[in-house]
Amino acid sequence: MEFERVVLKRRMVRNFRDDEEVPDGIVRKILELAQHSPSAGYSQGLAYVVVKDPETKKKIGGEERVLENGFHNFVSYAPVFIVVCVSEEIYHKRYREPDKLDEKGNEIEWPTPYWFFDAGAASMIILLAAVDLGYSAAFSGIPRADFPKLRELLGIPEEFHPVGIISIGRAAPDKKSPSLKRGKRRWEDVVHYEHW
Repeated sequence: MEFERVVLKRRMVRNFRDDEEVPDGIVRKILELAQHSPSAGYSQGLAYVVVKDPETKKKIGGEERVLENGFHNFVSYAPVFIVVCVSEEIYHKRYREPDKLDEKGNEIEWPTPYWFFDAGAASMIILLAAVDLGYSAAFSGIPRADFPKLRELLGIPEEFHPVGIISIGRAAPDKKSPSLKRGKRRWEDVVHYEHW
């Protein structure tokens, strides 16, 4: 599929068909593509947990198919989801290596927590790769209060921050987010050119 078409087709799908699995080869291909995401200092501090077991998904996302607000429980019922995790400590270790120290021999002062940027970039590649391979996907955040339970259930080491869950499968009819009523900002309103 052409890149522009993939980008324009991508949206957060909030319901998935339950009659078709996502083959392991597709999941592997998506994650291989995610390995090409940016990595500050080539720190490579990302890790992914793939969850396909229905009981495990229900423990994470709950049991109800349609929630009180009318949205589908797309985390629990998607055929597969990928938990995107990142280790801040891996980035700090990398930036304490000789080639990354500042002129005084110290780790840089981080202007932005680039480990989260890298996790976001990898997540976008996963979302786009799913569309390119004929599937749909959605990202959902994880409440901080749920981190301990999720870490224990999935065996996520303490140093890794579970950034979010990407649900992947074939799209089914869903209720659109009311946020879409806000409309998309025009590109002229978000792109500002500096005059030379």
